[in-house]
Amino acid sequence: MQSVLFVSIFNGISVIWERGLGIVHTFLASPTPRAALVLDKGPAGGVRAVTQAVVVLVLAALLGAKLQWSVVSMAGALMLPLLGAVLYSTFSFIIACLAKTRKRFMGVGQALTMPLFFASSAIDPISIMPHWLQVLVHFNPLTYQIDRLRAFLFPDSSVAPLGVTTDFTVMGVVLAVLVVICARTYPNIVR
Repeated sequence: MQSVLFVSIFNGISVIWERGLGIVHTFLASPTPRAALVLDKGPAGGVRAVTQAVVVLVLAALLGAKLQWSVVSMAGALMLPLLGAVLYSTFSFIIACLAKTRKRFMGVGQALTMPLFFASSAIDPISIMPHWLQVLVHFNPLTYQIDRLRAFLFPDSSVAPLGVTTDFTVMGVVLAVLVVICARTYPNIVR
């Protein structure tokens, strides 16, 4: 999930390149809804994320990792990076629409990736974190992705996830909110 986050958060630079090439003007002049333009870009990051997940799972199998190799677990292990990549790519496009230049975008992207990763359950269990950080971690969608991924792949792990419905609902709601925000900020890239 770390590589999914880091790769996806920089997908927004493509919007800045498209702006420089004049392609964004063409997109905005088309009758296509803004949300469709936004959702068109996110799955590209998802394809990369699923490819990374497949490589990691193949390496895990070759190394003899003791994972839950059921169809449901593997489907979940591929769906989570896909959903996460679309979510973080959409977030990245919002940053690009606000930053408008490559230098600003790269600076903001760098400033956001570390807190998103380290203020999640990626490295340490939530239970050993200070109380203030535990509260913050529950607002980070990466926490829900990581906890669900652990639950899919390591069913006997000490992770106490809220459940499949809650995890996917949180990520889906965050994605929907980001798509709405991005659809509204997308025209700002040309101003």
